[in-house]
Amino acid sequence: MNARKTVSGEHHKPRLYILDTNVLMHDPASLFRFQEHDILLPMIVLEELDQHKKGLSEQARNVRQVSRRLDELLTDTADLDQGLPLPYAQGRLFFQTAAYQQALPEDLAGGKADNEILAVTLALQNRHPEKDVILVSKDINLRIKGRTLGIRVEDYENDRALEDADLLYTGSEVLSEHFWEQHSRDLDAWQESGRSFYKISGPAIQHWHANEFIALNQGEENTEDFAAIVREVHPEHAIIERITDYRHERHAVWGIVARNPEQNFALNLLMDPDIDFVTLLGHAGTGKTLLTLAAALDQVFEHKRYSEVIITRATVPVGEEIGFLPGTEEEKMQPWMGALEDNLEILARSSDEAGSWGRSATQDLLNKRIRVKSMSFMRGRTFLEKFVIIDEAQNLTSKEMKTLITRAGPGTKIVCLGNIAQIDTPYLTETTSGLTYVVDRFKDWAHSGHITLRRGERSRLADFANEAL
Repeated sequence: MNARKTVSGEHHKPRLYILDTNVLMHDPASLFRFQEHDILLPMIVLEELDQHKKGLSEQARNVRQVSRRLDELLTDTADLDQGLPLPYAQGRLFFQTAAYQQALPEDLAGGKADNEILAVTLALQNRHPEKDVILVSKDINLRIKGRTLGIRVEDYENDRALEDADLLYTGSEVLSEHFWEQHSRDLDAWQESGRSFYKISGPAIQHWHANEFIALNQGEENTEDFAAIVREVHPEHAIIERITDYRHERHAVWGIVARNPEQNFALNLLMDPDIDFVTLLGHAGTGKTLLTLAAALDQVFEHKRYSEVIITRATVPVGEEIGFLPGTEEEKMQPWMGALEDNLEILARSSDEAGSWGRSATQDLLNKRIRVKSMSFMRGRTFLEKFVIIDEAQNLTSKEMKTLITRAGPGTKIVCLGNIAQIDTPYLTETTSGLTYVVDRFKDWAHSGHITLRRGERSRLADFANEAL
């Protein structure tokens, strides 16, 4: 659903939207997203909300928020037959106040919540032919059943960041070979604190974003003639800065060097103290976790910019649940942190002369400055001078992402990692994932940066599997 106002001069039927329970659980503000159109909540939806109100999950919090808002709207003087006026919208909210007798096909068993919602929608279609009755649901199967019954159904799309995931901002751009010919007329160059800056005017700057990377003649040999980061974008000009090349050993970060241009761009974002928020997208094996951990350890131990590393992730299983886990918070999170342990083994490697004692001492030192935290206990916290890593961020909703990012206090850097092609959370897609949402919303902020990693560096087997499977 993406409710739009009627264009002047067009004569469309007024719309009546029937909301499924999962829409309200997904976005508690959905009641106010339908502009001038009316909304009706079936009684079974209120019953399902009551069943899901208990617990500490984000869905339970959303349900309680919806219940509070409904309670605020239901005043003593409210006339349910006329509908309740909705704040922030021009439509009205109706409740099912009577039983509707509507026959369903014999295959659709009575008493099931989805089928009761379908029956209410069919009954309203028959009772109100002067209106377009539309059922809005995040449940694909319910939408399929609705279409087979002749019901007009829609997905709830108000939280969609983009129309298509292919339109998502990548964080880098390869410039044409004629770039300098078109932009060198008013070029100004200078150095400041050992850093090279350029002031450029021309047509290309109109669609640049803050902290976007630009490169000339980027080839397959992982080299380019020129690579820079956009520092400022003004209507008439842009200021860019030549980036540090982390593909050379002299610029190694905790022993790690970039293997391709995108990894080089990522390390420039991760190592920049002026960038507070970084998002890294890429499929398995592109180096998201390894690069981020290397940058985190280097800035905690070598540069002393942050006091410790905080790591959390969405605990969404790929297969079946394994039941409750014993132990402390960090011990419960340990099974979810296999990627962390794998990458720490690489970063904690000592020289052969150090032996097992040296490797053990290094591991103990790292463990003292790395904290694994559960997202379930993030509300109310404030992180001061921490390097926070949010792994598997594609499984978070936009509201959950907001909850985590707003935990940042002074001196804290937050890095979100994920692959929007591997979403395991129900009702989330590539275009509605919280990770997609923040990439799109932060792309013009001067203290954030994003890069999409495209080249796998894990192994030829992993690269082939990503392409062929």
